[in-house]
Amino acid sequence: MASSIHITDAQKQQFEEDGYFILNSVIPTHFLELLRGECQTFIDQANAEMDKQNTDSLGLNHRNKRYFVANCFRQQPKLRTFLFSDLMAEVCRATLGDTAYLFWEQYVVKGADGGMKFGWHQDSGYVGYPDHKPYLTCWCALDDMTEENGTAYIMPFSRIGIRSWVKHFQEEGSNDRIGYFGDDPGIPVIAPAGSIAVFTSINFHRSGPNRTSRLRRTYLAQYSAEPILTADGAKLWGNAEPLIVDGKRCAP
Repeated sequence: MASSIHITDAQKQQFEEDGYFILNSVIPTHFLELLRGECQTFIDQANAEMDKQNTDSLGLNHRNKRYFVANCFRQQPKLRTFLFSDLMAEVCRATLGDTAYLFWEQYVVKGADGGMKFGWHQDSGYVGYPDHKPYLTCWCALDDMTEENGTAYIMPFSRIGIRSWVKHFQEEGSNDRIGYFGDDPGIPVIAPAGSIAVFTSINFHRSGPNRTSRLRRTYLAQYSAEPILTADGAKLWGNAEPLIVDGKRCAP
């Protein structure tokens, strides 16, 4: 299916200056239904793992409050049709250039009635070392995003004055890695389901608690301009499956 989106020169300029832009209502219905349909399966798996370890908190997962479930496409190959779609290739061409690899993907879900916040961080802060090229996060809204249900807040480069990796510190209790401790609240992503917040891995961002009675679901697809290795260079940090090479889209 051909991409139906057009990323404007103004959006590309915003990406250069501030590290992000928002694409409203661009995920086709069949992809949105696919991403939503697989979400609960992976929440159930996270709960089962916590049951197995007799805990309600495991890493960034907190039962019924917040879930981060990664590399789901390895278990459910249907997700590849979205991750390697013309839509995502178009976003990567406009931001990373003519070559892009799938680096990481995960569901990020806030539980209903008090789903947890997520602290100020750079996605590169979770890679844990500075010597990698910034990669791209495509934060895909599976539900309408509001401040009430815990949407993301993005910090533009022009407001914070930071365009590089920053050392993060682990927060006790949540296990979040925090890298910004200032007072700027950031810019909330207020967008309908099917929208994508596109930002770099060095943009600081956070998310609020979910105060509504429904889940707040997002799906993160992350791409890099080159394979990202562990700090010692011995192996891949995540994935490095080509989406586009020299401007041409690769088969899913």
